[in-house]
Amino acid sequence: MPLYESVLIARQDVSTTQVDDLVANFQNVITENGGSVGKTEIWGLRTLAYKIKKNRKGHYVLMNLDAPSDAVLEMERQMRINEDILRYMTLRVDEHETEPSAIVRNKGSEDRPRGRGRFDRDEGGEGRPSAGRPSSEPAAATETPTVEAAPAEAAAPAEVATPVEGEAS
Repeated sequence: MPLYESVLIARQDVSTTQVDDLVANFQNVITENGGSVGKTEIWGLRTLAYKIKKNRKGHYVLMNLDAPSDAVLEMERQMRINEDILRYMTLRVDEHETEPSAIVRNKGSEDRPRGRGRFDRDEGGEGRPSAGRPSSEPAAATETPTVEAAPAEAAAPAEVATPVEGEAS
């Protein structure tokens, strides 16, 4: 059977239990039509790049599917009907990834606060000037590579052809 990855975005108003119910409903559709659902990752409530149907955030879910195309078409049909689903995308893939997706791996780094002031703080509490601002500390001496210039050759005066009398130009 063909392999698929399906990502859906649910409205920000629905609770996480309702998202779990939606995912369970779509998994039932796949299994009833002869397929199976491998890995399901709920990425949580994330900010959208732009507003979709007046929503700024959405619950993201990834599902790895091993199902016939008819099962995937039925699942997508039900996603179109459901008013809690903002967007969905299903792609056919050659093989499923066995390790967690990049979103799950990087989820911990998203929770850290980002520097937004004039100085970013490192772990020691020392402030560093942001990029583009002059530093009060002397810059480390760096050697600039020297470029050897090619010897200048004496330029010969260009010969100008003068027309000879009697020749047609």
